[in-house]
Amino acid sequence: MTSIRTVIEPRRRRIPAILAAAAILTIASGSAAAFWLAGTEPTIAASQPGTPAVPVDVATPSITDVPVYLDGLGTVQANYTVNITTRVDGELQSVMFDEGQAVKKDDLLAIIDPRPFQAAVDQAAAKIKQDQADLANAQYLLAKDQRLSQQQIVSQETLEEQQAQVASAAAQLAQDQAAKEDADVSLSYTQIRSPIDGRTGIRRIDAGNEVHTTDTTPIVTITQTQPITVVSTLREDDLDAVRAALKAGPVEVTAMSMDRSRELASGTLSLIDNVIDQASGTIRIKSTFENKDDALWPGQFVMLRVKQQTLRKAVTIPSAALQRGENGFFVYVIDATGAAAIRKVTPGPIESGRAVIENGLAGTERVVTSGQYRLDVGTPVSIQQAAASKAVTKE
Repeated sequence: MTSIRTVIEPRRRRIPAILAAAAILTIASGSAAAFWLAGTEPTIAASQPGTPAVPVDVATPSITDVPVYLDGLGTVQANYTVNITTRVDGELQSVMFDEGQAVKKDDLLAIIDPRPFQAAVDQAAAKIKQDQADLANAQYLLAKDQRLSQQQIVSQETLEEQQAQVASAAAQLAQDQAAKEDADVSLSYTQIRSPIDGRTGIRRIDAGNEVHTTDTTPIVTITQTQPITVVSTLREDDLDAVRAALKAGPVEVTAMSMDRSRELASGTLSLIDNVIDQASGTIRIKSTFENKDDALWPGQFVMLRVKQQTLRKAVTIPSAALQRGENGFFVYVIDATGAAAIRKVTPGPIESGRAVIENGLAGTERVVTSGQYRLDVGTPVSIQQAAASKAVTKE
């Protein structure tokens, strides 16, 4: 009779397989944790022999004076805007200006038909001559009556009447002289002259039309463009900084194009408005520009830059070198062994692609400006020569 025996495999043979599975899970968990933490804070990398160097771009910090600006949206406004209208009724006989012409104060702009007003002046002048003759005659008769009165030939009553005649003639002369002055003024109004230096706009009324003092449409509008002002806004939080700058002396301002690509004009800050706009949380400031080249035009929108202060001998680096981790800002620097190291820094203002470093750099380090995403502390690096030489050339 044949018996079948069942052989059971010993349990100790399964132990290596279980240990191997546990080791794989441990490695996988470690890799996931490393992947999760990457990019938030640099880790210390164990430098392995033969580890390939990471190519990076570097730059050397610059030590220079850095202006600090406050930026706001502004509108160009003319210092003076004058609507040229007539001050007497009549026919607009001629227009003496070209549209868009630069004019000076007292330049002749237009002429109203002067003939009716000249006639009034001539009439007043003739009336004055008549009054002067009447006064002279009254004075002659008074002098005669005074002599006769001394001889008691003329009564006192007659003498007093003649004195009244002299006073009346003198009063009439004064009245007609005032009328002559009024006629002269009206005649002068027939010549319309510019009250300011400025630039004419589009002509609104043509020669040959009747114009009246009650007209609401001006003949032309003149705006003063030299000098000119810009009214702009800043944040309410910037008020103290602007006031401090004004106390320190004249504050420089720069008008930039809206895309910040061109500097249009330079001027000075004139004043801060006396109230804060509670609806928008902003303050209004007014700046003055000489505008000799007419780069600024009334109604134009500009970006206004207010020079708040100048940081003397500040350490600056390309803003691309700044990194942000869980504990704040840092940069990668290249140590003496050619490996990456971190340096915690305190950044200041960033202007034109360069960041001011208030604390953390001495100015002699080499900071990494690109390739940081592949770096950890201790990672060997290779400096790209083209970028390095370019950075040296700029310095």
